[in-house]
Amino acid sequence: MDFAISEKMQAVLELINEFIERELMPLEKDFLGRPWEEIAPVLERKREMVKRMELWAPLHPKEHGGMGLGLVEYGLVCEALARTPTGVYVFGCQAPDAGNIEILLKYATPAQRERYLEPLVAGRIRSCFSMTEPDQPGSNPVMLDTTAVKDGGDYLINGHKWYTSSADGAEFAIVMAVTDPQAPPHLRASMIIVPTDTPGFNLVRNIPVMGHAGGGWHSHAEILYQNCRVPRENLLGPEGQGFVIAQERLGPGRIHHCMRWIGICKRVLDMMCERALTRASAPGRRLADEQIIQSWIAESAAEMRAARLMVLNCAWRIETMGQKEARQDISLIKFYTAGIMQRVIDRALQLHGGLGMTDDTLVAWFFRHERSARIYDGVDEVHKVSVAKRILREYARAHNLA
Repeated sequence: MDFAISEKMQAVLELINEFIERELMPLEKDFLGRPWEEIAPVLERKREMVKRMELWAPLHPKEHGGMGLGLVEYGLVCEALARTPTGVYVFGCQAPDAGNIEILLKYATPAQRERYLEPLVAGRIRSCFSMTEPDQPGSNPVMLDTTAVKDGGDYLINGHKWYTSSADGAEFAIVMAVTDPQAPPHLRASMIIVPTDTPGFNLVRNIPVMGHAGGGWHSHAEILYQNCRVPRENLLGPEGQGFVIAQERLGPGRIHHCMRWIGICKRVLDMMCERALTRASAPGRRLADEQIIQSWIAESAAEMRAARLMVLNCAWRIETMGQKEARQDISLIKFYTAGIMQRVIDRALQLHGGLGMTDDTLVAWFFRHERSARIYDGVDEVHKVSVAKRILREYARAHNLA
């Protein structure tokens, strides 16, 4: 693949980075210390600025109001936006909305597009994705207890979900529910649009993540669906295709995650360098003079470079060969990049000492909220087993050891 960035894309990235440093980084202390309802109006004004700059919704098609970037180009944007916690939100490409928009673009009916897709892309509403359940393994989406039973012209949904990210204030949820329990495992579930003001949609709480419940977009909810009735025309895509659609959503989404994680690493490495060059370690010495600190910085830089090249190569393979051909690459980057990010953040926290444990910098916030990267979208161990099995099968076939 060609790693050169076009002049147009370079200009876009320069504009984004300038905006982040001038408009968003100064808001970080407020984001860390104030409730969502207080910071949201400020972020809304920043979103309007991004729209006027024609940098809104970089991932989504131009005909729907986005920039229409390809997967590799969008990965580069994710890397830039992730340097600050509100970057993806202010630029209209935040999860879970970004993934939901991709599903709606491919599977929504004209009526669903008008009601849900267009205002979602425009940033007038938010959405959530309701799949994970507390009593079933999140890494195996064919194992679901939530059901959607046909009742006349409706579905009656019952079930218990959690980690339904951004449900607080969302206009609608895309719910994974079993519609045919007798079908083969991968054909049992469907995706159904559920407006959050539907009776029976009960937001129980925003789940505290390492002590922080958050609010609004930056939250993870527990939801009870209790005789939640929605019309059957709210079915998204063919019945029984929920698993297939989920896999389509999650594959490219892992590129977004991984490039975002590399962007976080870049910000954290910058913080490490600044701290090392300004903090005394002994009379006449700085942390930057200590070999162990130099080793941490060098190791972080090398690991980040390796992860970045892996992710960009994976994005290129998805674009040129398709998601199926890139399955192994997707699993590799998911667990490798998440692990690199965790190590880099941990080194940064150690380097900052007591300061790193506080919310006076972003280090502790990243440490709390990004540890989950090794869990969501498939735990590391599942991806490693999947890759190893595929490698062993290919080796066995090639050497007649099957």
